Amino acid sequence: MLLAQIRLSGSTAQEDLLLPLTDERGAPRRLVVLFGAEGVGKTAILTAIASTRPGHSVVQTARPGVAPVFAVADWSLGDDDPKRPHPLRVLNPNARLEVERDDEVLARRREQALFDRRATEGGFAFITFSGARWFSRAPVLLTTPTRTLLRHDVRAPSSFDDATHADLTRETKQVLSYAGIAAALARASGAEPGRFEAFESALHGVLSALLEGTGITFTGIDPARLEPMFDAAGRLTDLDDLPRRARHRVAFGALALRALSAAYPDRDPREAEGVILLDDLEVQQDLASQGALPSLLRRALPRAQWIVTTSSPAVVAGCDAGAVMALRRMTEAGPVEVHQGAGAVMH
Repeated sequence: MLLAQIRLSGSTAQEDLLLPLTDERGAPRRLVVLFGAEGVGKTAILTAIASTRPGHSVVQTARPGVAPVFAVADWSLGDDDPKRPHPLRVLNPNARLEVERDDEVLARRREQALFDRRATEGGFAFITFSGARWFSRAPVLLTTPTRTLLRHDVRAPSSFDDATHADLTRETKQVLSYAGIAAALARASGAEPGRFEAFESALHGVLSALLEGTGITFTGIDPARLEPMFDAAGRLTDLDDLPRRARHRVAFGALALRALSAAYPDRDPREAEGVILLDDLEVQQDLASQGALPSLLRRALPRAQWIVTTSSPAVVAGCDAGAVMALRRMTEAGPVEVHQGAGAVMH
């Protein structure tokens, strides 16, 4: 499942905003960077995408004094329906296209309902990271792995600005520790290498890619405390004592890989398709390394589609111009303009 385009209607500027997320061949881009200053709607776009995904189409929350907003998203289902010849169109429940006839509306709603049911059976991986994310010093807590680690809930709500639900520590530690424990128990049983060993190997590969240039490597788990451990320039340390920039990267890799593995248990999660929304990529990342982040994300999970937002020119400088979409207002009350290609980098 990859996103091909999204259109927002009823924005604060009372105009449609169309974002085509495809390359020159018409294929969905694996990296999309939404670049712009505060107030141009970067987070609102991620919220709209999250509200129009297969399996979880919901009405967007209205804001006081702002006209109701709805979104239309075209999804390329890829691995989730490889024989499908055209994108799946998903709308918010309160939306209706002006050009649709009544019979077309009925057919689209029936098709959307079909994929809502199919999405609960597996696949349709969708992961979000809030720009309000943070890390506490909570200890690892392993509980009900079949519900918390091995199950991907396509109807999980997404919030991009609620800091009370953006502490990633315990969830990240669960993934890191469970991977090692499950793989060790599977090896001890004498069975042929299976899902858990494959997940552990994939986890080490993904974290190695994301931590490149930091001098930090994931070594496994502490046998006494079950805490995930890292080698930081020759010093053994746990997740709580890593630099903030490293903790963010570890969370990106661990939580995205966990969701992909749960959605597609029969394959290497590094080879699975999925959509990952990451708000404010530059948060807690030092300026010198921001430009390398987009390529590291792509290298870690090459078949996933990363849709990230940023206000950092350093992040954009490390991207191919075709991956960048710059959002800009000419006046404070004017409409949002979308710039692509060389114009996006200039803006």
